[in-house]
Amino acid sequence: MVRRADERKKLEMKHAQGGKETLFPNVILEGDEFTGAGRLFNIVTFPPKSSMGYHVHNGETETYVILSGKGLYSDNGTEVIVEPGDVTYCPSGEGHGLENIGDEDLVVIALILFDKTK
Repeated sequence: MVRRADERKKLEMKHAQGGKETLFPNVILEGDEFTGAGRLFNIVTFPPKSSMGYHVHNGETETYVILSGKGLYSDNGTEVIVEPGDVTYCPSGEGHGLENIGDEDLVVIALILFDKTK
């Protein structure tokens, strides 16, 4: 199967997890395409000054791959600047958030997988 970029579902998330402004997820996989392994695989665009609010994952993990832009990542409350090529990982039972602190779009790949070890 090939899904062209212009065929993927494009969404808007206003104040995601209590964050600022609007984020723009572009869906890569959905539903049965996860074969029970996860629930989210998106390319997410964070316009300047937008954010995903701090939230905790239970029973699942989330990984971000930073593709472009500059962000401030909250890793259980510890803030770290992230840039292209950086990867973040939030295991089950821990929390995170991400804010665009640059002047250009922050673009990330976001992947949520179920934690089957618990």
